[in-house]
Amino acid sequence: MNDYLDSLASELTGWTVLRYTQRGVAPSTTSGPFTIAQHVADALTVLDHHGLGDAVVLGHSWGGYLAMQVAAAAPERVAGLVLVDSLGGAGDGGFEAFAAEMDSRAGPEALAEITALDELAEATKGTPEADAANVESFRLMWPAYFADPSTAPPPPEGIRIGVDCYTGTFESITAAQADGGLAGQLARYSGPVEIVAGGASPFPAETASSTAALFADARLAIVPAAGHLPWHERPGCIAAALGRLADRLPALSADD
Repeated sequence: MNDYLDSLASELTGWTVLRYTQRGVAPSTTSGPFTIAQHVADALTVLDHHGLGDAVVLGHSWGGYLAMQVAAAAPERVAGLVLVDSLGGAGDGGFEAFAAEMDSRAGPEALAEITALDELAEATKGTPEADAANVESFRLMWPAYFADPSTAPPPPEGIRIGVDCYTGTFESITAAQADGGLAGQLARYSGPVEIVAGGASPFPAETASSTAALFADARLAIVPAAGHLPWHERPGCIAAALGRLADRLPALSADD
């Protein structure tokens, strides 16, 4: 998807923030390759464009997994990591359990409608009708991300979805996890890591704990009664994680 993290703005007070839309959806390039290596190169290009040697990298969901891959590939560019209800770094990253839990939360009626929309999108691929079907499918699944779906906020405005990018990226993730090399690379990463997981996330609890165990210096915070986007249901939890990380950075304090 395009950048949907406007709602994090209030959590980032005091930080200089660089956000970008990943390749696969406009206004970024919509062409591939849609691989982990290319996504990592894109993230480093953002730092290079702004003349930054390193930065704290915050990622949510798949973005957390990408943040880990950036730290593995170029640890000198990553001053610290904040992983927010992230796809995990061990096994399949918790993805199979996540998908099953999302389906269970959505319920049979919504799932039937989502299936029909996905079939329509595939049959009309590359057309505005397909784009609209993909967005509507996302809208129907959106409440399931939250601890209490009945109180979910509206979905982000202007969502765009790159299906080819999604497919290619997850094929690359599957290959990377089957290789098993990421765990060893993350064990050698020496920067501070804050992991924030929703206590009522669709991810199983072991996704966050097994990911924390991969790092030399990771701390895990479980946010009670919060789902996949914990800052919505427990405002301040990401700001608190960033504050804890700032206190752990050698050349930075929470007042900076």
